Amino acid sequence: MLDAIRWDADLIRRHDRAGPRYTSYPTAVQFHDQVGSFDLLHALRDSRKAQRPLSLYVHVPFCANICYYCACNKVITKDRGRAQPYLEQLMQEITLISRHLDRRQVVEQLHFGGGTPTFLSHDELRRLMEHLRQSFNLLDDDSGDYGIEIDPREADWSTMGLLRELGFNRVSLGVQDLDPDVQRAINRLQSLEQTRAIVEAAHTLQFRSVNIDLIYGLPQQTPERFARTVDEVIALQPDRLSVFNYAHLPERFLPQRRINAEELPNPAQKLEMLQRSIEQLTAAGYRYIGMDHFALPDDELAMAQEDGTLQRNFQGYTTHGHCDLIGLGVSAISQVGDLYCQNISDLNDYQQSLANGQLATRRGLHCNSDDRIRRAVIQALICEFQLDIAAIEQRFAIDFRSYFSAIWPQLQEMARDGLIELNGQGINVRPAGRLLVRSLCMLFDHYLEQQNQQRFSRVI
Repeated sequence: MLDAIRWDADLIRRHDRAGPRYTSYPTAVQFHDQVGSFDLLHALRDSRKAQRPLSLYVHVPFCANICYYCACNKVITKDRGRAQPYLEQLMQEITLISRHLDRRQVVEQLHFGGGTPTFLSHDELRRLMEHLRQSFNLLDDDSGDYGIEIDPREADWSTMGLLRELGFNRVSLGVQDLDPDVQRAINRLQSLEQTRAIVEAAHTLQFRSVNIDLIYGLPQQTPERFARTVDEVIALQPDRLSVFNYAHLPERFLPQRRINAEELPNPAQKLEMLQRSIEQLTAAGYRYIGMDHFALPDDELAMAQEDGTLQRNFQGYTTHGHCDLIGLGVSAISQVGDLYCQNISDLNDYQQSLANGQLATRRGLHCNSDDRIRRAVIQALICEFQLDIAAIEQRFAIDFRSYFSAIWPQLQEMARDGLIELNGQGINVRPAGRLLVRSLCMLFDHYLEQQNQQRFSRVI
């Protein structure tokens, strides 16, 4: 299963399509406004009855500066005072949600994302964590998987010390690129020294894991320049790396309109950047987990993939997919049993809803039986690069070949191209197909033909 990736540019060009990243199936594109807070309360009741463990996601939307490439839900402001009213309503949401759960439900995973979570002051972070601990059963023995996203320009050693004291043991750093010309083109000036200081603080303070995010396909990037960034990042020895493909969608994300499209690398250059990055990371001992993610062999993600327990949800690859995911904050997404739901995405509307004592749930969906079958298939392929057909047939009482007869010719074509091995027992993704696993998963996506694929980034 852990064979090296085989690079085949011809296969990549033939099978590279725009499609979802499958942090869920069905994807968030399918959410609708017929799901609201009443549905969430019912799902929370079922979670409480089943005593399922929890994963909490907390969204802090504020950023002091805008990054032109960014497609996240964020609020750009220099006014740190805007955090206070948001924090009040966020804590109100925490109180309302926690009332419908049981203190015996352990929070195995916690993640602060954004935006820039460290936009909050030290006192505000303390208050928020204290309220979370009062409301939920957070672990206090450092055995939980408690992470936070860090902008190295918005943190220092004292910040890292505070985060460790508050119980965080994982950090994820946004870097994207270390080349000054690229940084100017995306309005994110961040020196190697700033990044190194935070990584060194994390190592010294014994954070369990450090992740660094990079993006290829940004303006002013060349294969040579990006290779230098990858080398410099490898030298920092992060436990995990994410190497994302930049999707230029200015019609959807207004900040991207500030990017000069003429400065973007062409498709051949982007392919070369990815190929070089894979070669550099593989030579440095990193394993390809899938979907742009790399990890050292002793990292929990790599070990979970090896023993077949790796899963994927709205927080990306995880070892806690068995938990009910509770999203807190503006635009946050929850997955509780077979319910997906998302909070209001507008900051003012979110705050007003909570100020009125109402949960901020705005849209979502209930998974049906077909969704559950396809979700299990996609999860297995995207996490393990293999699928046990007999296990799916037994679990869902279906004949796999008949159920998926419509796509069988396309699966056979992928097999002829050497992307997968296909037989009556299962599907195995071969080394040449691992970079294209999204394209394979898209075959099993019942909704994709109804959607505008321009909504999505390309696989490569």
